[in-house]
Amino acid sequence: MTLKIIGAGMGRTGTASLKVALETLGISLCYHMSEILKNPDCIPDWINAAEGKANWDKIFKRYSATVDNPGCNFWKELADYYPEAKVILTVRDANKWFDSTNETIHSAEFASFIKNSPFGTMAQKTIWDKMENRMQDRQYMVNFFKNRTAEIIDYIAPERLLVYQVGDGWEPLCTFLNIPVPDTEFPRINSRDETKEMLANLIASSGEQLKEAMAAAGNQLHGH
Repeated sequence: MTLKIIGAGMGRTGTASLKVALETLGISLCYHMSEILKNPDCIPDWINAAEGKANWDKIFKRYSATVDNPGCNFWKELADYYPEAKVILTVRDANKWFDSTNETIHSAEFASFIKNSPFGTMAQKTIWDKMENRMQDRQYMVNFFKNRTAEIIDYIAPERLLVYQVGDGWEPLCTFLNIPVPDTEFPRINSRDETKEMLANLIASSGEQLKEAMAAAGNQLHGH
């Protein structure tokens, strides 16, 4: 299956809501970090991608779209590899994004928890290395967010790109994809408090519980 949609927006920009929205619109399956939590056997594929040995057709074999980490950090490679795919860049206020990530996916506690695991190696290589391991540095991360947004807008052809805030709902998304607006409420998934609770449950688990907790987290991120 060939990717039709590449989500370039980073985690905590509404990517879980966008995943569910795209699947609601019939864009087949949409990749998201939740897929890795549910199926950790794919972790080596992402480590290979970070080391310049990507097999995109294998990673996205069952998917028509991708959003969130880790795929968003390979937006340029994916846009070049799938030249017909449309690109959706989810954005929000950079300082609010920092606040959200610093309490959740980029928190020092979560990073410490996963550090010596295959999942931690993948996160390091596919996400944190790109941020120079400065996830708790507000000024650096705010500038990183803004510069990254500008780079994507500059690189992707305007007719191929939607710069999108999920709070705007169905209209701009459906117009961009040339799909009728569905008669259903736009999904709102994974608030900061929900994500903090999910990560706390992961951190509290151990041994045999961890795999079960990761799968539960994956289902929560998917909106189930």
